[in-house]
Amino acid sequence: MTAENEPQNIALKEWAVSVKALVEGKQIIVMRKGGIIEETRDFQLLSPSFYLMPAYEHQKKHLLKEPFAADLDETLAGWSLDADSVAIEAYAEVATDIEITDQETLDRLRGLHIWTDTFAEERLRWKKTKPLHVLVLRVYRLENPLEITMLPAYNGCKSWVRLDEEIGTPARVPVLDDAAFQAEVEKIQQALA
Repeated sequence: MTAENEPQNIALKEWAVSVKALVEGKQIIVMRKGGIIEETRDFQLLSPSFYLMPAYEHQKKHLLKEPFAADLDETLAGWSLDADSVAIEAYAEVATDIEITDQETLDRLRGLHIWTDTFAEERLRWKKTKPLHVLVLRVYRLENPLEITMLPAYNGCKSWVRLDEEIGTPARVPVLDDAAFQAEVEKIQQALA
């Protein structure tokens, strides 16, 4: 592992159901505009690699395509609003950051993610002057998930969390092998061409 691929002590907060889809290889993208209490008021890529921290509070079943609705129930099983820890089981590296500013381009990605058109459209329309970031991610499953103490600083509607705990370099394996990942990237490229 090269220095640039060394794990950073930073995590991207993302719906738990989305993290599940990434870890299972059902999608390789996330859509970001920024959290409501984002320091910069819009989304910025703070690191090219990061842990994926599942967020549970704002997930909504009606914003998921039907085949993924049951996955939401699965992520909520055993979750509690006052949980004192969160399990982190994935790490990601950004392959591409695609900035989208129009509905037509966003619609071309329709078949490559778990969210409904309503979800995608709402993300695009929110903060209209700012682009929607579609991050194409190479996702790795941690061989041993990390149990992170849920600190008050991690709460709230924000994209990034700087982890207080020293994590080291946990062993990880790619969710998709090189050929499968490249095939998914090509689907995105073809959709946007």
